[in-house]
Amino acid sequence: MRYQPLPATFYRQARANFMAQMQGNSLAVFNSNDVYPISADSTLPFAQHRDIFYLSGVDQEESILVLFPKAVEAKHREILFVRETNAHIAVWEGAKLTKDQATKLTGVETVYWLSDFERVFQELATQCDTFYFNTNEHYRQAVETQTREDRFIAQCKANYPAHKVAKSNPILQQLRAVKAAAEIDQIQTACDITEKGFRRLLHFVQPGVWEYEIEAELSHEFLRHRSKGFAYTPIIASGNNANVLHYTENNCQCKAGDLLLMDVAAEYGNYSSDLTRTIPVSGKFTARQKAVYEAVLRVKKEATKMLVPGTLWKEYHIEVGKIMTSELLSLGLLDQLDIDQQNPDMPAYKRYFMHGTSHHMGLDTHDYGLLHLPMQANMVFTVEPGIYIPEEGFGIRLEDDVVIQENGAPLNLMGNIPIEVDEIEALMNA
Repeated sequence: MRYQPLPATFYRQARANFMAQMQGNSLAVFNSNDVYPISADSTLPFAQHRDIFYLSGVDQEESILVLFPKAVEAKHREILFVRETNAHIAVWEGAKLTKDQATKLTGVETVYWLSDFERVFQELATQCDTFYFNTNEHYRQAVETQTREDRFIAQCKANYPAHKVAKSNPILQQLRAVKAAAEIDQIQTACDITEKGFRRLLHFVQPGVWEYEIEAELSHEFLRHRSKGFAYTPIIASGNNANVLHYTENNCQCKAGDLLLMDVAAEYGNYSSDLTRTIPVSGKFTARQKAVYEAVLRVKKEATKMLVPGTLWKEYHIEVGKIMTSELLSLGLLDQLDIDQQNPDMPAYKRYFMHGTSHHMGLDTHDYGLLHLPMQANMVFTVEPGIYIPEEGFGIRLEDDVVIQENGAPLNLMGNIPIEVDEIEALMNA
C-alpha cells in the first residue's frame, strides 16, 4: 500500500466497540467488495468496502471478517479470512497478505485462508442463534448491483433458515460517525494533499485552458503525494457549467471573465477530503461576482459556527436557509414578495441554493451518520453553501471540512487553503 495505515490498536478498538453493541448470542460477518468487471478481461480498480476496512484495515479483495463475542473457543471471537497467495499470484498480481502480515496489520490473532471459510463458518453457526448482516442503509444509497455482501446474505438465509437476523449498519452508523484522533489525522493528510493541488491550480488557470487539463494537474499533484487520486468524481465547471450541480464532463474551455467552480479533493488511506473553491479564470472577480462570492462566504462562516455538539440536523438547515435568504435579498435575487408567497416546503431561497449545506465525511465522502441524532464532538462535516445563477452565467460554491469540538468553534481541516477574495486574486496574479 502506498499510504501509512492506522495502527492495529485502532482496529482492535473499533471491533471491541462494535461487539459491545451486539445483542444475544450473535455472530457478525463483513465481506470485501467485489472486483467489478468492465468487459473482456478488464476490471475496475479494486476499492475496499469501507466497513470491513474500518474494522480491520484490510485493503484486499476476497477477505472476510467474522466477529463472534460469545464463541466457544476464544480464538474464534475474531477471525479474518484472506485469500491464500501462491507463486502464480505473486508473479501476475503481486503477493497477497500472509497470515502473519494480516495479524500485524489488523490485530486479529486468528487468520484462516479463505478456502477454510465454509468449514469454519458452519461450525460457528451451530454455536450462535443470530447473524448480524451488513446491509447498506445509507440515506443516499442507490445500489443496483448485487454485491458480494448481498450474495453472502442470500446464501446464509438459505442455508440457515432457523437463525434470527440483525443489522450491523445501525451500529456502524453511530460508531463511524464519531472519528478517532487517528482517523482525523488521515483526513487531515487528505486535506493537506488537496491544498497542494489547489495551490498548483492558482498558478495554472488562465483563459484558454481546458477543464480536463485542470483535472490532469490535480491528478498529478495528488498521486505524487501518495494519494490514490480523487476522493470522488471531480467537478471542474467553468461558466454556466457550474449551475449543473454534478457536472463531471470536464470537457469545456475556460473563457476570460468566467468563474471556475471546482469540487475536487484527494483521498488518503481510503479517507476522503471534500473541497470546493470558485475562482476567476482571468485572475480577478468582477464586482458582481465578488458580491455573490462574499455572500456565499458569509453564509459558510455563519453555518460553520452552528456545528457544535447538540445541534440537530434539521434545525441547522432551517437556520442556514434563513441566513441565505437574507443574502439573496441583499443581492436582489429575491424580493419581499418572494418571501411572503413562498411555499414552506420549498422556501424561496431554494431557487438559488437547492442542495444541503453539510454532510458527514470520512471513509466515505458522504459518510455514515444518523441524521436524527444530535451532532457530537469529533464528527467531521463539510460546510458547502452555494448560489447558482444561470441567467448570469455563473455559480459559486465554497466548501471546507470541519471537526466538531467538545468546546468552542469547529476545527477547519482546510483552514490553510485560500478562500478570501484578496488572497486568491493575489496568488493568481503573482
